[in-house]
Amino acid sequence: MNIAFFLVPKSDVVTLNIQSTLRQALEKMEYHRYSTVPLVDDDGKYVGVLTEGDLLWKLKSLGDYRFQDTENIKLTEIDRYQDYNPVAIYDEVQNILSKAIDQNFVPVTDDQGVFIGIVRRREILEFYAESASKVKNQI
Repeated sequence: MNIAFFLVPKSDVVTLNIQSTLRQALEKMEYHRYSTVPLVDDDGKYVGVLTEGDLLWKLKSLGDYRFQDTENIKLTEIDRYQDYNPVAIYDEVQNILSKAIDQNFVPVTDDQGVFIGIVRRREILEFYAESASKVKNQI
């Protein structure tokens, strides 16, 4: 089975541009209630992920700051402690299973590294649970 079967297209995925500010990231992640979001560059290429933890560590390192100060800090200035390695759209589902164990989603790129969407762990689990149920009913 192909990854495209599970793909949530980028038009339906909340992303952040790597040139965004800390404040923009905080507000977008709070609004959507996400703890991790994919990062893309100006060309739409996948850069990595930004986590709540990355933001918290940056805020801690600032020491005494005002919230307004977060408007002047670019995401490029934030150390990222975790990354989700992407898979290519033509990969098979088996190749993402080990990644999905440790990640809520697996980023998907085309052969040029352009971000095209994600595969959520939830959809993978639902598919395999449904498949197991069908097999069980046939026995």
